[in-house]
Parts: sequence; structure tokens; C-alpha cells
Amino acid sequence: MSSRRKFIQNTSLASAGISVFPHIGFANSKSESKVNIGLIGVGLRGTNHLNNLLLRDDVEVTAICDIDENRISLNLDTIEKSGKKKPEVFGKNELDYKNLLELESLDAVIISTPWLWHARMAKDAMLAGKYVGLEVSAANTMEECWDLVNIHEQTGTHLMILENVNYRRDILAVLNMVRQNVFGELMHFRCGYQHDLRFVKLNDGKTAYGKGVEFGEKGISEARWRTQHSLLRNADVYPTHGVGPIAAMTNINRGNRFLSMTSHATKSRGLHNYIVEHGGKDHPNAKLNFKMGDVITSTIETSNGETIIVTHDTSLPRPYSLGFRVQGTQGLWEVDGNRIYIEGVSKPHTWDDADEWLKKYDHPLWVKYGEHATGAGHGGMDFFVINAFVESVKRQIAPPMDVYDAAAWSSITPLSEQSIANNGEPQDFPDFTRGLWVKRAPYNWIKDTF
Repeated sequence: MSSRRKFIQNTSLASAGISVFPHIGFANSKSESKVNIGLIGVGLRGTNHLNNLLLRDDVEVTAICDIDENRISLNLDTIEKSGKKKPEVFGKNELDYKNLLELESLDAVIISTPWLWHARMAKDAMLAGKYVGLEVSAANTMEECWDLVNIHEQTGTHLMILENVNYRRDILAVLNMVRQNVFGELMHFRCGYQHDLRFVKLNDGKTAYGKGVEFGEKGISEARWRTQHSLLRNADVYPTHGVGPIAAMTNINRGNRFLSMTSHATKSRGLHNYIVEHGGKDHPNAKLNFKMGDVITSTIETSNGETIIVTHDTSLPRPYSLGFRVQGTQGLWEVDGNRIYIEGVSKPHTWDDADEWLKKYDHPLWVKYGEHATGAGHGGMDFFVINAFVESVKRQIAPPMDVYDAAAWSSITPLSEQSIANNGEPQDFPDFTRGLWVKRAPYNWIKDTF
């Protein structure tokens, strides 16, 4: 942690690592400014962001907002121990965040609240002129996706979707390989969110097995709001961890775009069986009919002719995996099994262990600054995503993952819901860039960053 603090205190170094996808060139600029940031939502995710922000001398956390008094108390204690000034506190009711947004001194906000609040809070923040860092997913409906785009274009205020998986070390190494044409012409991808979420996380971050039986008002942590989506929606409600990195590799919204998608869902059994096992067959929640299929599979077609299979699988017993596969005319990489095959290099019809390849193509950001990311959360990738956000705010420039990305990636949720409801009928993606994807510069991360 001390190494990370020392790195962040050197603003010239911090600016060098702002973006994985630097269509924005500012690597050689140096900003001495300090930004005032407010946190809306300080649950487990918001607290992680707070801990990273408190290590920065170029940031003041001047306001926090949450309706949970326990979370407010915990985070105020953390801020006091850090030696930073006590922030203004908001949380009298669900709309008190609007009073936070009225603070003239506030430059930016990070929103880490339940999903239903993401878009409405982000819209209010942009209208208030605050630079927005928005947790995933950014929106629940197509209307919300368009609202984010329209208000950004109306106000000129920026929004960055805080998709941390785009900064994962193996993902950036594979992005490096993609840019250097190791896989040849890109053809096909797989990704998703495959994570057993029948359990819940407690306030201290520990897993509570069996506690997921209760949700809603009786639930704890994410079970208070997340499980309700499984009860009422049959859709891929959490697509961006998988599709965000693939969108970067395929230059979505920058010379390429999502065209159409079909989605299918299995029957729902996982949550019911879990409730019966841990709460008994007579538990009230055992009588509920969960709408969301246990495994949801969507296939996306892009304008450049690639296909992307996206999987949502959170209610059945399984190890964690985002299921990445990157395939081109010269070979492919798969995260499960950590394996790779490159024609002309690998032994015919035989997988190579990917470790040596990932080491060879390790992304320059991780090579140079990986030690400083230690302890930042999620294997260090939270360090890079927060750094990119803060540096974008300081320069008041478009972030590496912008509002058009937020809209395109998040629109998978309503489109999958519509396709499933209509027996897998293809759904067309809107063009949130209004045609500008044709001329927007593609990701050119090496040239513009270093």
C-alpha cells in the first residue's frame, strides 16, 4: 500500500497510466490540480473505491451519501484514520443524493448504488455538471441507455463506466496480443458472468453461506436488492464484466459496433433448490417462481462480422469464471484452462499453457506499475480503473470507457429480455453514437499512452 501511495503522489507518473484505450493522448502532460469527489453509495463496492481514493494526494473526498447509517459510520471512521478531512454526509432519505449534487465545490461523483438507481443518479449528476464514475451495469432499460447519451450530449458532462475487468492483467495481455495481430483476423469471442451468487457477502466482505435464502427487506448486503431482479426479470442483467473487454478488443463504437443479438434462457431451478436446501421446503421463499433462467446465452453479431457469445450464469453451483475466449484466423486463447493455440507456433492440435504467452505480452501498464496496484482490490485492476477516472476528471476530457460504451454494453440487458420473451427473436442494437462510430478513432493504446 505504501508503494501505491508513493506512486500516486507522483502526478506525472499517474498521468502516464491513465488509459488502456488511449484514443485520448495526454501521456506527457502533467496536472497538479486536486479534485473534489463525492461518493454516492458506500457499501462494499463504494468502500473499496474510497480506500483507493484516500491514498491519493490529488483527491479530496468531500462528500459521502448512503441511507445505511452503519456504512456511513464505518466509512467516516476510515476517513478519520487516514488523516483526511471529514466529508459532508448525506443520507436522510433516498433522494438526499440530490443535495450532495448541489455542492458547488464538487467536481465529480462515483456512484456505487443498487442497479435501479444507477442511471437516474448519473443523469442528475450530469445535469448538475458533475463528472460521473458509474458502477456497472450503467442502465436497466433502453430508455435509460438513451437518457445517459442524450444528457451527456446536452450538457457536455462526461461519464465513465467503471468496468474494472478491462484492466485485468491477463485481459490486457490478450489485448496486447490482439493489437499485435497474434491471433490474426478476429472472428469469434466468448465471455460472460459465471459466478455462484446464491450466497451473500457480509459488511466485512466475508461470504455467508446459507444467508441468501432471505432477500428484500429481510436480506443482507446485495441480497436486499439484487435477488429481486432474478424474481422479476428474465434477462442478462449483468453483461459488462464479460463484454467490456471484448468490446475493447473489437473497437466497438470506434470503427465497429454491435449490430444484433439473440438470447435464450434455460428454466429456473437454482435459487429454488438453494432455498429449499438451506431454508426448508416450507420457507415462504420456496414458494416463489423465479423468472430468470439459470443460464442465459446471448449471441451478438458485429458490423465487422465477428460473433460474441455472452453467458449469464449466477444461480447454479459452479466455480467463478468470466469464460473468455478470443479466436482469430491464426489461433485462440481461452481463460478456462489458461490455454492458447497459435498456428505455426504451437504443436499441431495441442494446447499450450498460456502463462508464457501472457508473460511475453504483459501490458506495459502492468509491467511498469503492477507493484503499485497491490492491494487495490480485484487483483489490482481497481487501481487502474480509479486512476483513469481521476486523471480524466482532472483534465476534464472524455474517459477511456465513455457514455457510448456504457449505453452499448448495458443495452444487452433490455435486448436480451426482449429476445427471450419472443422465443429468441433477433434484436437490433441502437447506434448510440448516431453514426459517429464510423469515424471515431479506434483504440490505439501503445502510440498514445507511451
